[in-house]
Amino acid sequence: MIRPVLAATLWLLPIAASAQPECSGNTQIEINVCAKDRWETADAELNRLWSAAKPAADARGHGQALLDSQREWLRLRDARCEPELDSGGSAAAMYYWSCMEEMTRARNQELRIVAQ
Repeated sequence: MIRPVLAATLWLLPIAASAQPECSGNTQIEINVCAKDRWETADAELNRLWSAAKPAADARGHGQALLDSQREWLRLRDARCEPELDSGGSAAAMYYWSCMEEMTRARNQELRIVAQ
């Protein structure tokens, strides 16, 4: 029983690795860079999803509402995450980029629904 589970786990590793950039950071600076890299991955997905969601919303007559909600989401995301930069210390950037990633991934889920 262990062999099939192990095989399945090993089979899924490349998928998990492609979903998140690898972070082998040992210093706070390296961890901060990894956090930013993860956000950039989520942001690239957001842009990809937007290019599908906006035309789909336009076709349904909801394009302007989606654009307005996206602009509001950007304001809310920035208002929520920017205070993390004021938290001080060397980990402030990590908290900021982690916040940006978390909020972007949540928005990506919403845009996936719109793009269908």
